Amino acid sequence: MSDDTVTNYDDVTAYGLTPEKQERLLLAQNELTFIWTNKAGHGLGVTMSYIWRNGSVWCTATEQRARMKALARDPRCSVVISSAGVDDKVSQSITFKGQAILHKDQATKNWFYPDFARHANSPAPNPEAFVAFLDTPARVIIEVVPEKIISFDGGVMRDTTTEALA
Repeated sequence: MSDDTVTNYDDVTAYGLTPEKQERLLLAQNELTFIWTNKAGHGLGVTMSYIWRNGSVWCTATEQRARMKALARDPRCSVVISSAGVDDKVSQSITFKGQAILHKDQATKNWFYPDFARHANSPAPNPEAFVAFLDTPARVIIEVVPEKIISFDGGVMRDTTTEALA
């Protein structure tokens, strides 16, 4: 067993994704769990489509959604992105703790809607139709700026465990 072999399997911090694997997962996946806190302090989460651009997670919802009201009160949030549906061979995940910035400006809408429409799972017949569907006065674009990253690479854990058991 090499000196760098993990022997404490209670501590999973040794199984983080490399920056290259993080980037690959963030660009390959298009769905996340978005987590915020309500007035009573309860954590709530929903599954949302997203895109990863310029070091931030970007998604959208209409302003009457509970999460939008909560984020206007308190922008702290988290997102969890997994490799489910992207890679059946290995479990990977990324959790970002961060702050939500709520955008309603036209400049953000101009680049976000077309980019999002090309990458999200849309029921629309084409990206242009999805852009038209999204572009409403009540829609807000959410940018989550990561402050802390927690990642997990099940492949590294598998390989390390196999080595330790050999």
